[in-house]
Amino acid sequence: MTRGLAQLRTTDAGERVVVLSGDWTLAALRSSIGGTFRALRSVSTDPTLKWDLRQIDALDSTGALLIWRTWGGDRRRSALLKPEHSAILDRIAAVPPVEPARWRSDLLAPIVFLGRREARFGEHVLALVALIGLLVLDVFYLLLHPRQIPWREISATIYKAGALAMPVTALVGFLIGVVISFLTADTLKAYGAGVYIVNLLGISIIRELGPLLVAILLAGRSGSAMTAQIGVMRITEEIDAMITMGISPISRLVLPKVVGLAVAMPLVSVWAIAAALVGGALAARAQLGIDVFYFLGTLPKVVSPDNIWIAAVKTLSFGTAIALISCHFGLRTEPNTESVSSSITTSVVAAITVVTTAKTVTASGIQLRAALSMTDGGLIVRPIR
Repeated sequence: MTRGLAQLRTTDAGERVVVLSGDWTLAALRSSIGGTFRALRSVSTDPTLKWDLRQIDALDSTGALLIWRTWGGDRRRSALLKPEHSAILDRIAAVPPVEPARWRSDLLAPIVFLGRREARFGEHVLALVALIGLLVLDVFYLLLHPRQIPWREISATIYKAGALAMPVTALVGFLIGVVISFLTADTLKAYGAGVYIVNLLGISIIRELGPLLVAILLAGRSGSAMTAQIGVMRITEEIDAMITMGISPISRLVLPKVVGLAVAMPLVSVWAIAAALVGGALAARAQLGIDVFYFLGTLPKVVSPDNIWIAAVKTLSFGTAIALISCHFGLRTEPNTESVSSSITTSVVAAITVVTTAKTVTASGIQLRAALSMTDGGLIVRPIR
């Protein structure tokens, strides 16, 4: 065996000796530590083999640990080495071996896992409630001192989350309208109810799909950007510097994002809904022959103002929730780059989950309240407009 710093030699008396030479340090062995260990292990099983370590120039804990593991954790008494190197090997031998963790079945492991997840969820809820409380206090303070309201930060958030999001929301909304129209046109045409596609597209897009679609898009686009910005400020200690200078991070970072996104979300939602209705009208014209002007003229008659108000309240609530969740996870970012990516992922997933869950709960409540009505002790089913 001949590999760099280790050589296998045979003396005149026929004894086989492993001679180690050179520097056995981390800097010297970094590129060849794996190959050197395999080469030594290939001959270390021979009990008659002798070891000569006297030609080693430099030895540190890495080289000593490599030699010790080659010996299988047992000191070779016949090994020849320098006194200073012997002291290093003695320190390595004094370290107790680490026993590998053994797997054992635990019937309570799923319960413990769920308990830890619930505890973390509760911690996030309490932190979010505390953030809302601080935000409310800063709002009252700014109302008493209107000259300190961060109008520039609010307008910047509206521009970034609203104006810059218009192209992608219009494109996605237009495509969603086309897809829904194409999927429902054939069924309505088969029953001779093609004109009711105006009702279907109007109510479903304005009240349900439009707000949800915009919320998901802005959660992934603007929400992630908010979390990344605050997370990077945590790493660079800019937030600590703001606190040191007496500037409230809540009023300068969180409040503008919450107000800006709450204002931008309804406006972007109107833009996306208009694009979706145009796409649906064009698809209806292509498949059902319904004139676009007839479609747009009939739309205000079949969609009541209640649906518009419901959509407005939804978009306002979704924008506020997304901004709060994004700022919450941004403020909880640890001072390392890996935590930033984890916070961004968690914030986007949490925002979309909260929006979707809220949408499902509110839709179910509206459907249940509209479909079930108790009159004279009887159950009457009413149609939903």
